[in-house]
Amino acid sequence: MKKKVFRIESDGFNGAWYPAPNKSSRGLIIMLGDSSEDRMAKSGAKWLNKQGIHVMAMSPDKKDYGHHNYPLERFGKAITFMKSQGCEKLGVVGASTTGMLALLAASYYPELSLTVAISPSDFVMEGFYRDGKDGMTERPGDHESSVSWQGKPLPYLPYAYRHPEYWQKIREESKAGGDKVASRKMFDESEKRHPIQEDERIRVENIQGKLIFIGAEDDVLWDTCKYIRRMEKRLGNLPHDSTFESWLYEHGTQFAVPESMLKMMLPVGSGLLVSFMFKAGKEHPKECRETRIDIDRKLKRALAEW
Repeated sequence: MKKKVFRIESDGFNGAWYPAPNKSSRGLIIMLGDSSEDRMAKSGAKWLNKQGIHVMAMSPDKKDYGHHNYPLERFGKAITFMKSQGCEKLGVVGASTTGMLALLAASYYPELSLTVAISPSDFVMEGFYRDGKDGMTERPGDHESSVSWQGKPLPYLPYAYRHPEYWQKIREESKAGGDKVASRKMFDESEKRHPIQEDERIRVENIQGKLIFIGAEDDVLWDTCKYIRRMEKRLGNLPHDSTFESWLYEHGTQFAVPESMLKMMLPVGSGLLVSFMFKAGKEHPKECRETRIDIDRKLKRALAEW
């Protein structure tokens, strides 16, 4: 695959440009994996290239899934480059934490006419690090937002726990549920201790064009279907210029992605990964696969219509 690499120091953002082999006027920003150049990002780009779409993969750093005061202006720089490459239609795709980031980017940049948010939250999360401090895989920031705009952190929902209790609670919940990682109870507790304020919510009513929410009820990272329904309600109560769809499933875990994309990421054992990571994937492999197949079909159709 052809690619052009971008670095924060020289370009103002970290990313990799994967142009489609044939001429196209469509371009998508994607945020998958720990790096814009890892297997997940490359596979996502390859999958979208096959749909005739140029891809800009973005990540916080060269290899880092931590999010703390991520400047939304980086999307503006990526958009400027993509326009210079002939992209007349622009969109954004994110999954998990970057599902939140995709919604935020689209709410600030009206040029984005397609937004796909997989397993998102409807609020700005507190920032977090994955630097291994004190042997913990992940820790909350020192009261930092996950995202910033014009040098100021966006208001956020604070986590219920601080370091090191934060990761200890995640490990306890994961072990109790039979998952490799689970934090749904922690997010529920965070809302209980700090009811979400209006300025902490994502202003999805500002998003333009087509908006697609994707989530599964058995997601153990957080209650994404509840969050998606709250965004549906918000859009129902406020004026907006987007058309939106919600693809909600009983089974699918956090891996609510197109089946053929997951197979590109893991040619052998893609279904085994879902079973390994999440108890629901082990107990309902057939249903999870059917969810991914349905998402595959629907997303290809949505991209063709865009």
